[in-house]
Amino acid sequence: MTWEYALIGLIIGFIVGALAVRFGSSKVRQQNELQAELEKNRTELEEYRKELVSHFARSAELLDNMARDYRQLYQHMAKSSNDLMPNMPIQDNPFNYRLSKSEAEKNKMASDMPPRDYSEGASGLFRPIQDKKQ
Repeated sequence: MTWEYALIGLIIGFIVGALAVRFGSSKVRQQNELQAELEKNRTELEEYRKELVSHFARSAELLDNMARDYRQLYQHMAKSSNDLMPNMPIQDNPFNYRLSKSEAEKNKMASDMPPRDYSEGASGLFRPIQDKKQ
């Protein structure tokens, strides 16, 4: 019976000792503080990244709007200069270069297509032998 009390006392002593070491150690407290600071910094970094992505998305949208408005203004000025000064030679007209509808659509279509990152036909090691002789 006494050895049972001794065993229970030993187990309780280990538990109390472990808790005292766990919560009483300055290194453990410092580690917990550093862990909390790390989590806070990670959260701030993630928020900063989201703000940065949002900023660049908005900037790209504004630049796109500005380019579209500039193109419309230029087309308006070119059309107006031709309408208001029909006898002026083309080389003297400051707006002699005009974007036609087909050119603007072609530029838009080219930007919508994904880039081709491959060459036409086989090249290098995978080229057939009869092509290499030519």
